[in-house]
Order: sequence, then C-alpha cells, then structure tokens
Amino acid sequence: MSQENTREIRKTTIGGQALIEGLMMIGPDKKAMAVRNAEGEIILEFLTGGKISKAEKIPFIRGPVRVFKQLVTGTKALMRSAEIAESGESTEADNADSTKSTTTEISESRETSEQSRRKKSFSEKYPNFSLYVSAIVSIFFSVLLFMLLPGLIVDGIKLLFKIDLSSRLVSLALTLFEGIIRVGIFIFYLWLVSKMDDIKRVWQYHGSEHKTIACYEARMPLTVENIRGFSRFHPRCGTSFMFLIMIVSIIILSFIGWHSRLINLIVRLLLLPVIAGITYEIIRLVGRYDNVLTRAISKPGMAMQKLTTAEPDDSMIEVAIAAMEAVIPEQEGSDDW
Repeated sequence: MSQENTREIRKTTIGGQALIEGLMMIGPDKKAMAVRNAEGEIILEFLTGGKISKAEKIPFIRGPVRVFKQLVTGTKALMRSAEIAESGESTEADNADSTKSTTTEISESRETSEQSRRKKSFSEKYPNFSLYVSAIVSIFFSVLLFMLLPGLIVDGIKLLFKIDLSSRLVSLALTLFEGIIRVGIFIFYLWLVSKMDDIKRVWQYHGSEHKTIACYEARMPLTVENIRGFSRFHPRCGTSFMFLIMIVSIIILSFIGWHSRLINLIVRLLLLPVIAGITYEIIRLVGRYDNVLTRAISKPGMAMQKLTTAEPDDSMIEVAIAAMEAVIPEQEGSDDW
C-alpha cells in the first residue's frame, strides 16, 4: 500500500517549478528557491513577490493573469538557478559578509552622483523588462506550436482535398482532427525534450517536487525516507494544465465550427484567454476534491507526467525539502484550498 493511503490527505495551495539543479516553491506568503551549487551546497534564496491584484481573485480571469505572472517568476528563478549551479556561491549571509568591504569603499568614494545615475543602462533601469520579453516570447512560441500550427495543418488538408464546409458534421470532424493533431504535437514535443540529458535532471527535480508536496499533504514529516515512497505524479501540475487546455480547446472550438483560415486564426487567438481561464478553474477543482470525476479528469494529464517527471535521487529530495520548508506558512491551514 502506498504511503498516500496511510494518512489523512490535505490539499495545499503550495506549488513549485523545477529549475537547473534545484526547485522553486511558492507558498501563500513566500516564494523560495533551493539550488545545489558546484560545491554540493544547497543555496536557499527568497524571491520577491508582487502584490495580488484584483484580477487574480476573479474566477475565469485569474487563470491567465496568474499563469503569466508565474511564467515571469519562473523565468527569473530559472536564470538565477543556472548562475548558482555553475558557481561556488555560498549562502546569502556569506555573500553579504564578502561584499561589506566593497560596499564601504563605494560609499566612501561617493561615486553615486546624480550624473552617474543618469548614465544607467536600460537594463538597470528596467531590470524585469527582459523577463517579460522572455515570458511573451515563450507564450508566443507555445501558441504558435500548439494552437495555430494544428489549425494551419488542417486548413491545408481541407484545401488539398477540397473539403466542403457546408455540413456541420464535416466542420465538427475537422475541429476534432485539429485537436488530435494538437495533442499529438504536444506528446511528441514532450517525448523529444525528455531525450535531452540536461532535461532529464530537471525532470528528476520535477519528480522530487511532486513527491515532497505529496508527503506534506499526507501530513508526514519532510524527510528523505518518507518522501521517497510517494508518487512522482500529482494532479496539480503544469503538464496536466497544458494537456487539459488542449482538451478544453477541442470542446469549445467544436461549438465555433470551421471557417476561413484568417477567421480560424483570429478566433483561436481571441479564445485562448477564455480557454486558459476555464482550464485553470478545472485544475483548481481537481486539486481541491478527490472523487471519481476529478480523478478521471486528472488521469490523462498525470499520464503525461511520465514524460515530464522522473524518480529523483536522495540529494534532489534534500533540495526539495529545503525549498518546501522555506514556504510553509507559520499559521497552520492558511495554505489550504
């Protein structure tokens, strides 16, 4: 019997993201990343979190907003983890001590004049600009590959075989065929990426994230021995979210029908936030409740996690524990769904 079935299960809002040689965990109050550096030390850093906007509290609107913010935060953490993993950086306290003399010298030299401040580069004035650009480019690539390309393929087939769209049944068949192509591209993309050696370690950290959260939800102490026995598959996962988006898009687009190439592209772009919003609410329900329906909804996405997670070693679980413990709220239950 698995350890998940031996304890009362809770549902937490804490989630994470695999990084380069580490993990980021996001709790209700804090965001933290733990990364193992080149010397084998676990470096823990807290990430600044912006204020929760009103849009993030409105059902069906909060989904796209939170996904974009998560993408920006995740990109920032990923870039930082690469720096730590390739260096021999120590803890933040050690870094602060090592820079004391430099800070004093800068202060004493009085080089921070008004003129030097005006000479700051664009990247210094807008430090998050590149992160937003990266997030937008990532979204554009995903939309192009998983949303627009399947439609263009089906539209090309329609023109090649001169398919008549006057029949509602034909239009529905084309939409379903587009959905099958979309899912096929997604699975092939995951399979292709999973063959990369560097990505395999990221997938292992992804697995350690799921196992650690599962251990926490089972109300068991966060130890390597306890976490090792939990499943690496979890219903609240980005992989499940992406797969579910494709299923929801098939259902919604089936009511829209098939039109000209330009109209199809415009409709899919305009409906993407709607599809993402609906999918986000479904994921929240799946994460909150455990019954026959939610298990059926989460099963295909969890099956996809066979490509995006792998069994971690004990050193990776140690990193996951460090990141998880840093974001657990002091007030018990404040992270419940």
